[in-house]
Formats: sequence, C-alpha cells, structure tokens
Amino acid sequence: MTETRHYITYSQEGTFQGYSSVNEKKQNASWNAIGYCGPDPLHVDQRQNVGDRRDAVLDAAFLHMNNSPDILAEKLHHSGFPWPTSSPTTRLTLHCDAVIIGSGSGGSVVAGMLAAAGHKVLLIEKGHFYSPSELSLLEGPSSSAMYEGNGLIATDEGTVLVLAGATVGGGSTINWSAAIPTPETVRREWSHERRLELFGSAAYDRALDAVCRRMKVQSQVEEEGFNSSVLRRGCSAAGYDVAYAPCNAPPDHYCGWCHLGCRSEKKQSTLVTWLADLARSGNGLILPDCRAVEVLKVPGKTRPIAAGIIAEFAGGLQFTIKSKVTVVACGALNTPRLLKKSGLRNKHIGKNLHLHPTVMAWGYFPITGGWPEKSKRSYEGGILTSMSRAAGSDVILQTPALHPGMYAALVPWVSAADFRQRMLRFARTAHVFALVRDRGSGTVDYPGTVRHWLAAEDERRLKVGLEAAVRIMAAAGAKEVGTQWLGGDSGKGRKGVERVLEGVRRRRIGDLTTPMCSAHQMGSCRMGATAEDGAVGPDGEVWEVEGLFVADTSVFPTAIGVNPMVTVQAVAYTIAQGIDEVLRRKKN
Repeated sequence: MTETRHYITYSQEGTFQGYSSVNEKKQNASWNAIGYCGPDPLHVDQRQNVGDRRDAVLDAAFLHMNNSPDILAEKLHHSGFPWPTSSPTTRLTLHCDAVIIGSGSGGSVVAGMLAAAGHKVLLIEKGHFYSPSELSLLEGPSSSAMYEGNGLIATDEGTVLVLAGATVGGGSTINWSAAIPTPETVRREWSHERRLELFGSAAYDRALDAVCRRMKVQSQVEEEGFNSSVLRRGCSAAGYDVAYAPCNAPPDHYCGWCHLGCRSEKKQSTLVTWLADLARSGNGLILPDCRAVEVLKVPGKTRPIAAGIIAEFAGGLQFTIKSKVTVVACGALNTPRLLKKSGLRNKHIGKNLHLHPTVMAWGYFPITGGWPEKSKRSYEGGILTSMSRAAGSDVILQTPALHPGMYAALVPWVSAADFRQRMLRFARTAHVFALVRDRGSGTVDYPGTVRHWLAAEDERRLKVGLEAAVRIMAAAGAKEVGTQWLGGDSGKGRKGVERVLEGVRRRRIGDLTTPMCSAHQMGSCRMGATAEDGAVGPDGEVWEVEGLFVADTSVFPTAIGVNPMVTVQAVAYTIAQGIDEVLRRKKN
C-alpha cells in the first residue's frame, strides 16, 4: 500500500519552521521582536536533582537493541529473563511473559502493573527516550523528535491538524496536564447503550481512583497563566461557568513548556509513574527506538493464539519476542495498521476514528491595557488549568499551548503586513478553543490514510462553542478579537465583535478555509459487547486471536468529550488486571 505523508500545507509548514527553527546558538532571529524568550529560562540551564534520580531509575530498565549480543544477553540474564536464543538461520529471539507495544498512557499502565505483579515484561517503543537533562524545550527540535510525523501531520482532506506523541511515555510526555475523569454521562452511555457493564461497575470506579492517585491529580493552582486567566475572567464577566481543570501536576507548576517535555518532572507523566514502577520492580525492560512489524500467532483449538511479535530496530534489523500474551498499545493512529498487517480482519479495525476537533478564537491584550499584568506572556504558565462548558454538555472551552511556530502556522493569511502585525502581537495574544465530542467519525490506516468527517451536529456545536469563545475574549477586555479562519475574521469594539460573531454563524466548519486541530485520537479499534459491535471485547482481548489485547485510546467505544488521559489509564488498569489473571493461570 502506498503511504501518504500527511503534512499540513506548505505555507503552514514554512511558517512553523521559520519561527521554530534555531541556529547553532539555539536562537531564532525573530524571537526578540515578538517577545519570546525561547526555552524556559527556569529550567534550561540547570539540571534538577530529581532528574538525576529519575535518570538512574529508568536507565536500569532500558535494553538498547543496538548493543552487542553479549551485552543484551547479560542485561536480560541480570534482570531474570530467559537467555536469548539465535542461530545462523534464525533471528535473535527474546522471551518474556508479556510483550507490550507502546509506552503511552495505555501501554505503560499495563507494563507497570504486570511487572509489579511479578511477570516478566518487555515494553517496546518506536520513539526515543529523552531524560530531563536532554530536553531542549525548543519547539522545532522537540516537535521533530517527540511528535508523530514531526508534529506536522493532518487528515487526508487537510482540514484537521493532528498532534500525537511519539516518544517514550507517549502522549503523557508531551500533553498539557489535564486529568479529567470519564464523564458520568459517557459511562452511562457505554454501560447501557453499548452494553459494556465495565463502565458502570465498582471495578471501574476503583480503576479511576487508582490512576488518579498514581498521577497525584488535583484541582488547584497557585497562579494561572495568561490564557487561563483570560478564560476565567471572560467567563465570569459574561456569566458563563468556569472551573479549574484537574491536572496531574502540583499547584505550583507554572510551566508553559510541558508540551515539549517536563524538565522539572512535576508533571506526573508515565515516565515518573508507571514506567518508574516497571523499572523499580526489576521485572521489566524498555526497548526504545524499536518498532513492531507483526504479531506472531500459533494455531489454537478455536482461534489462533498470540505468541509474540517480530520487531525491528535501527537499520531495519529484525528480532523476535516470544511471549505468553501480547498487548498492542500503539495509539489510535498506529494500532489499526499493526493489527491488519498481522492478519486481523474485524470490520471495526481502522474505523470509527474520533478526533475531538477544535476551533479557536483569539484576543489581543496590549501591555498598555494594564491586564493581564505587563510581565505576563501568552506562552507562560500552566497550559490548561481552567475550562468551561459555556457552550453545552458536549462542548468544552479550554486553552492551548501555542509557541511561535504553531502560532504562526495557524495565523490566517490576509497580507504580509497583517501577518507581521499578528506575529508582533504574539506574546500578548490569548487563545481559547472549543472542543466537540464528535458524533462524526473517520477511518485510519496510518501512515497510509487518516480521514475524518464532521456530523452536521458537530459543526453546529463547534459554532456555538466558537461564539462563546469570542464573547469570552471580548468580556475579558481584549482590544481585538478574531478567529483562525482563512481571511482572518477580526474586529474591535462592540460592532467589530458582532461582525466576528456573524462570521462564525455564516461560515462553514470542516473545509480548508476553517482549519481545526486534534490532540485526541480514539475509537479506531473500539470495544464492543460482541464482534459485530467492536474489534475487542470488554476485557480488551481482540475477538479473533486469543491472548492478544489492545490497551490504548483506540478501544474507546465513542469519543468521550474530555481529555482522554485518565480514561485510557483506567481502561488499561482494568485490562491489566485481567491479563494478570490470564498469566497466573498459565503459570499454574
């Protein structure tokens, strides 16, 4: 199959590179003019003591496949794994109880729990590991290194810019800290309408509690950043609800660079939680820079049985991992392709892709206006600490991380003079986005294809959300407000705001003139009560192969309407409990 590179438009790619690339001194000539300081000055020049400890913990768990066979064998033997096997006619073969593909919020939970339970676990990850001391906090280099497709991929139609993690820790390493439990309405829907009793059970309650405790989720903040301050003040002035967003970071986490990795390690990503648990257990190893090629199967009585995987590392060199169970957790973009390459044919694999499309409003707050304070900059402070449901239950209003490159890529082109002015206003331009729980869906066979279609109701609700975001900007005191649509709808004063609102109501959402973004992908191997309803069962096991499980956002039955980190960890927690029982039965 021909593989398509899903890049954003050439102009967007060019402006992103122009404002995010750096010279040999790690600087960009435009930054001083637009009021950008570059990497976080609080962390770029010092190594945190906690980072030293974390490096040591995880370093002990890494198995680098480009090492010599003797070093690999010694590391495996020291960790209690069976001796690797090979011959002149066969690949190098490693042996374990469970092999897990993907180290994000799903795979890490399963890996950490199984290793802590005493099972031998090998976790492979196609991305690279960056220790706290190695993080550059530079937008361009970090996006290239830590994001899927270098951070510059879009749907086939070019209507949705898609952001996904591709590093050890997955999306948890580069997300915005929001840690919101599965909404009760969604749980009822999945439990009753989808006939998945798990989501109405006490076991799922316990899973939510367990993962929130492990991530130290809390809903307080000592000081909000520029964008969240604008959202909170605007909501209060306009009479909308507003609340603190639960975060897996402490109240003093005033950092706007966490989408490039958390150098202070205050954000409780899987690197400092579940992967650290795996490392401390002594029962697990992490294989970075390795990609799964195919799931191995052997004949069974009624269906094939998963027997491990074929994987490859640098230069395409392949090796085999033999295991008692296999867990695929590559994310909603990548999991379907691996399952299909491994011979699975369930009709739901690669279908029902949900993206939580978002559209944004912006507001300009000049320093001379007196608020936010003169020292405040749009890119500083907690990325997402406030949220609102001013636009209804299936739409949430939140704030993004926009540093110069991504900001420039989203600025609609009107003229050279307009673009220059918008960039000069970068540090004092706030953004609020409307996120919809999409009823529409798409298909994925990435990197071959990524498609998504908005339902009519999705478009209507996005417009309602965007209207609310514009009103919030105006109520917060923005000198000028606007949207990110082609043509650059913007306005000053009451009449200008009304003109922008009329543009929102009049324009279409879902074509090339109205770009959307997605940081949440889900549903492409959805869970179902039967094989007719989904690709995997309530326990996460695929219907077609015994001992093959999926534990990432691809198993979500529908979109959930909130940031998915807590939900995917809770689902993975319950799946891991079931796998633990399977492995214990196999040992007895």
